[in-house]
Amino acid sequence: MAVLLVEDLHKSYGPVQAVRGVSFTVAAGEVFGLLGPNGAGKTTTVETVIGLLRRDRGKVLLFGLDPEKDPLSVKSRIGVQLQTVHLFPRLTVLETLRLFGSFYPKSRSPEELLALLGLTDKARSPVEKLSGGQLKRLSVALALVGDGEALFLDEPTSGLDPQSRRGLWEVIERLREEGKTVFLTTHYLDEAERLCDRVAIMDEGRIIALGRPKDLIAEHFREKALEIPLAGLDDVTFFEDLPGVTRIQRDEDVVTLYTQDLAQTFLALSRLSEARGISLRNVVVREATLEDVFLRLTGRRIRD
Repeated sequence: MAVLLVEDLHKSYGPVQAVRGVSFTVAAGEVFGLLGPNGAGKTTTVETVIGLLRRDRGKVLLFGLDPEKDPLSVKSRIGVQLQTVHLFPRLTVLETLRLFGSFYPKSRSPEELLALLGLTDKARSPVEKLSGGQLKRLSVALALVGDGEALFLDEPTSGLDPQSRRGLWEVIERLREEGKTVFLTTHYLDEAERLCDRVAIMDEGRIIALGRPKDLIAEHFREKALEIPLAGLDDVTFFEDLPGVTRIQRDEDVVTLYTQDLAQTFLALSRLSEARGISLRNVVVREATLEDVFLRLTGRRIRD
C-alpha cells in the first residue's frame, strides 16, 4: 500500500522551476531516499509533499489525504525534521521534547528519545547552548516524538561527525524494524546504499532514475572500477586503450577506469606502469556505486 503518492509535481519560485514534473510513490514500511546535489529540488519536494508549501500543480496524497486540503489530519500522523529549525532558546532539551510531545495524540517518551539520539547528558541544557550537531540530533528527536507513521528527514546527517552519522543510521534502521515509513533526503550516497529500500535520484528539479540501489547500479554498470592516484599527470587518454576499459573518468588527481575485464586491465596496467613510471601502490579496486550512476547520468559528481 502506498503511504505517499506524488504525480506530476511542479513548484516554482518566480522564474525558477525548483520541481519539474516529479512522480513517485512510497510504500508502507519503506525507507525511501531522495538523492541529489544541493539545489536539485529535494527540500522543495519535501516541503511541498508535507503541505508546508503550496504546489503549483500536480497530485499529492499522504495516507490518501491531500496535505493542502486536510493538513491537521496529515500532520498528526507524520514527523518532520527540516534542515532549518527554530526553537525556544531558553527551554532545556527535555522541556522542548515534552512541549512538542504534548502537540500529538500520543507521544514517545522524551527520555527514550534522549537515549536514542545520544542526548541524555544534554537533557538539562538550554537549547541555545547546543552545538550544531547536537541541535541536528534534537531536531530528529522532535520528528520522532509524535510517534508518527511516516517520518520525513531532510538531510538528517548533514554536518554531523562520522560517529554521529553512524548513530543516526542505526536510528533509521530501528525505525524500519518498527514498521515506520521513512522518507530521507541526502547527498551521501553511501548512506542511501546502506539505508534505503529504493531511491529516486533528482537533478535540476527532475527525477532521472528510480529504483532499488543495487538495481540502478546493475542497470548502468557491469564494470569494476579501478581508482588510480595520478598527481601531476595531465594526459590520461592512453588509459582508454587498455583491454576491458569501457571509459575513464578524471577527478582532480584520481583517474577511475571502468573495466569489464579486471584481470586483463590490471595486467596491461602493470606493464604500462613500468613503461611510463606510474605508481600503482595506492590503486583501489571497487564495485560501482550510486555515485558512479549519478556521474554517468549527469556528467558530474553529486557534490560538485
